[in-house]
Amino acid sequence: MINPKKIEEIAKQITESIPPGVKNVATDIEAKTKEVLQRKLAQLDVVTREEFDVQTQVLAKTRAKLDAMEAKLAELEALLADKTDSE
Repeated sequence: MINPKKIEEIAKQITESIPPGVKNVATDIEAKTKEVLQRKLAQLDVVTREEFDVQTQVLAKTRAKLDAMEAKLAELEALLADKTDSE
């Protein structure tokens, strides 16, 4: 198994050996990439996970109420049909 500390040392040595100009270019590219990604994600008009979960719960409650109302309506229609048939 490779020692994680040894890997960190190697990575540090490689990072230190990279010329400053190249480091600056990499930093600039990373910053620009993050900026573009954030801008594009903002344009997508997405919601957070929490908002999605809340809306899922609201939808489940609404669906349960709708099912109850449909059952009650079917019951009332059946009563009305029985009343109409008996007359």
